[in-house]
Amino acid sequence: MRTGIVILPEHRWWVAEPKWRAAEEFGFHHAWTYDHLGWRTLVDGPWFGAVPTLTAAAMVTSRIRLGTLVATPNFRHPVPFARELMTLDDVSDGRMVLGVGAGAQGGYDTQVSGGGDVRGRAARFAEFVELLDLLLTRERTTWEGAFYSAVEARSAPGCVQRPRLPFVVAANGPKALDVAVRYGTGWITTGAGGETVEEWWRGVESLSDLFDEKLASIERARETADRYLLLDAAPLYSLTSVEVFRDVVGRAQELGFTDVITHWPRESGVYAGSESVLEQVAAEVLPELTAVPMPWPAPPRQE
Repeated sequence: MRTGIVILPEHRWWVAEPKWRAAEEFGFHHAWTYDHLGWRTLVDGPWFGAVPTLTAAAMVTSRIRLGTLVATPNFRHPVPFARELMTLDDVSDGRMVLGVGAGAQGGYDTQVSGGGDVRGRAARFAEFVELLDLLLTRERTTWEGAFYSAVEARSAPGCVQRPRLPFVVAANGPKALDVAVRYGTGWITTGAGGETVEEWWRGVESLSDLFDEKLASIERARETADRYLLLDAAPLYSLTSVEVFRDVVGRAQELGFTDVITHWPRESGVYAGSESVLEQVAAEVLPELTAVPMPWPAPPRQE
């Protein structure tokens, strides 16, 4: 089991930098930040861009993988974004992971730019990922879709990771899962909702079974796709206590997840908690989970 942590891009760098350093020192395998223009209840507070934040994080760490949780088509075009991803992969010396998802309908990311066209959301997401894959694996790309196009787009020098940096595809529905099994080194889920913790876990199990079915439908081996669970999508914050964290990690393992992700505790509001619990988890739980390192699968190759 690998573990990751999200550090929201809400702090000036002099406050954020020690958190990114600590995430690596604590023994987390990956660290993430939200790729939004603003987010839910925090939309009126401080908020910084994901790409510059991850660039800075890459400069103050050396081992931990870094990623977007998650980049979406809501305010990005694949052509310039591919250049940014390639640069991040280079600056981090091959530690970058692209967490990518369809994005919420009607959220701040679309509203702030004039509303956005959410028609064909699933099809737009599929195009977004397909074109990113082409741009990051080919030297030159010309491509035309219903939502995006590229004309003689260059990609030199390419990613440090080959054939490209890993895609971890967020998917909670059948169409997005189709994208995940085709392009994802890994799949990440927030579950299917639920008012209680047990309802949420039942939804997670159902989605895991569906992901297995989707893999089998294209004859892709189960072990070639990592499975990420965003623990704090549940009604209970995973760092409420050491005991809670140990329990949710164990349940995720039982369902076949290879990776879990928690959030850095905040003083109040969403993900409110104590950094002392995080420190205890790092000292007592993470060493148990990282005794046998797990390999990272290579990105799937498209025909």
